[in-house]
Amino acid sequence: MVRNVKFDTEGFAKQLGISQTVAKLLVNREIYNIKSAKEFLTSSIRDFYSPKGMYGMDGAVQLMKNSIKNNEKILIVGDYDVDGVISTYILYTAIKRCGGDVNFHIPDRIKEGYGINESIIRKASEDKVDIIITCDNGIAAIEQVKLARELGIKVIITDHHDVPFIEEEGIRTYIVPNANYVINPKQEECKYEFDKICGAGVAYKFIECLYEEFNINKEELYDLIQYVAIATVCDVVDLVSENRIIVKEGLKRINNTSNIGLKALFKETGLEGKEVTAYSLGFVIGPSINASGRLEQAEWALKMLITQDEAEAKELAQKLNELNKERQELTRIGLEQAIEIIENNNMAKDKVLVVYLEDVHESIAGIIAGRVREKYNLPTIILTKAHDGAKGSGRSIEEYNMFEELLKCKDLLGKFGGHPMAAGMSIPIENIDLFRERLNKETVLTDEDVIPKISIDMPLAINNINYNLIDEISLLEPYGKANPKPNFGVKGLKVLKAMILGKDKNVLKFNLTEGYLKIDGIYFGDIEKNLQLIKEKYGEVEYNKMINGENNSVSIDIIYYPDINEFRGNKTVQLVIQSIRV
Repeated sequence: MVRNVKFDTEGFAKQLGISQTVAKLLVNREIYNIKSAKEFLTSSIRDFYSPKGMYGMDGAVQLMKNSIKNNEKILIVGDYDVDGVISTYILYTAIKRCGGDVNFHIPDRIKEGYGINESIIRKASEDKVDIIITCDNGIAAIEQVKLARELGIKVIITDHHDVPFIEEEGIRTYIVPNANYVINPKQEECKYEFDKICGAGVAYKFIECLYEEFNINKEELYDLIQYVAIATVCDVVDLVSENRIIVKEGLKRINNTSNIGLKALFKETGLEGKEVTAYSLGFVIGPSINASGRLEQAEWALKMLITQDEAEAKELAQKLNELNKERQELTRIGLEQAIEIIENNNMAKDKVLVVYLEDVHESIAGIIAGRVREKYNLPTIILTKAHDGAKGSGRSIEEYNMFEELLKCKDLLGKFGGHPMAAGMSIPIENIDLFRERLNKETVLTDEDVIPKISIDMPLAINNINYNLIDEISLLEPYGKANPKPNFGVKGLKVLKAMILGKDKNVLKFNLTEGYLKIDGIYFGDIEKNLQLIKEKYGEVEYNKMINGENNSVSIDIIYYPDINEFRGNKTVQLVIQSIRV
């Protein structure tokens, strides 16, 4: 499907001094005016909004400043995912830099669950903690904050999650914990210009004001952006406005980082000496940090970032990398089990997949749900055995609001929460079959909804591709949620030759032509399936000619992204193929 926004892209391009191709890409990303376009293309740190616009900020900063000056005991309560670990690191590093007597606690995923809880608060009271500051959690901790205040502990909440509410007769009343101060851009009273920053982004804004109170150099503040960039990519928030600036500026710094722990992790994961990109953060660094919180202790990742000892950094980086490999293997096994259950029980006919995997580690249920959804293009919920009943995670498709559909089954569920594309839940094991049955009976999905669709920015013939265009397109980086990597379509390319490359035989390389120009294309998807489709369409003889680079009749349509391949000092334009149609 081609994105087709009616707009004067020619005039837009002229005013901006860019090509019509890039102007169209901006329009496809809902950027329609010159001011927004210039900000998008040239934004930097100077375009950050003032953190003082956040509701509760001034009071929270003054309270923390006084706590530091009075040498009070400060406890940071974080979370076990990447955003929680990074938020905790930022607060710990900065409060310590300001002279605070500060410690931290990250809850154990299995034993304690998400967010601040009663046992953490009572332990803090026993330890004579004077003030608790949360990060990436706390906005829903109504009773927990009440207990802390009753025990004489001051509380500052920094969070970015939606504010909880009670709904009666269609009217929502939002409820905020009775902390001393709550900093969350999603509060009704908050007039901050951008409410899509992650937990680490909120923590950074808090530190920006705190550093100003302590007259700490801005460069020290900016050094923290590299960590916020990791959390921003890994928390999959929209990569627009401030988030885009955070990742752009953060990547510059992370590629020259002095953090011993990060450098050790780069070495362990094979990134040493390579450019660290948004992809590296989302698919290498982030999962390694996440693995400690999923399978062991999130504090290992935090200690790796904090340590000044190279031997300790190396040891912790190795642990994280090994845990991530273990997580990948557990995910692979769980995915195979899920597919086997779906196929053996004829569940692929369902519109909503609900699969119970008794022995799968609950921390990877969401990852498996995402992989199953990708395979079948169906909303998927993976449930696994918990201490009391079953727990699970769901991943959805654009056409299915998972949270709204779960509301129809709330009488069958224990706790549940989420948003249109993902959800988490607990459920009595005896309710699982009925839950699956009702979700499918009451589903709003049609046969057309579940047909896989790929949106492309525009058709683009290969004779329009050159180094200048590729450089210009790169102005849109970094890519992520709400700013996807541009993709283009071209029909009827003749295949001169096809080769399978790589030590794992996971790269399919084509030599392609539209009749005059020749260009290489590489594909990393389902190689076996696509080669089989070519063989079925054109026959064994033509297929073998293609493999041997002989004159043949094979042609394909592709969706691609233009890139520059650099090999032994030589640069060539190549197409990174996203999808193939025979």
